[in-house]
Amino acid sequence: MEKNQPTTPRVRLDKWLWAARFFKTRSLAADEIGKGRISVNEQVAKASREVRVGDRLDLRQGPVVRIVVVKGVSEQRGPAPVAALLFEETPESIARRTQQALERRMNTEPSLAIEQGRPTKRDRRQLADWNRWSATAEPE
Repeated sequence: MEKNQPTTPRVRLDKWLWAARFFKTRSLAADEIGKGRISVNEQVAKASREVRVGDRLDLRQGPVVRIVVVKGVSEQRGPAPVAALLFEETPESIARRTQQALERRMNTEPSLAIEQGRPTKRDRRQLADWNRWSATAEPE
């Protein structure tokens, strides 16, 4: 390598994910990488892997899977508009994410249909009051 050639900055994957604001802390990013929820160029990655411009990242955050292409590298976490310039989400990923959001909105939560369950504090008070003064002072 010649000395006059500019070198591209080398950034660890966990640090880049933190700088691009996918995770609140670098340790959370490293934990997710360790769990195998993030892959680089369709290969399971380690936190120490270096990210380069053009790399394809598959991120799984809960039920949502995002596919992004690295457009820039940075070691510093900046404002959200600057962080958004570091990556570009693929159109397929955006379409899938919006479809999943629509399905979550349209389908009701199964637990909302349950009428019985643990009574609330108000329910417990009403249950306790129904027979509190049932004894009468009058003989029958």
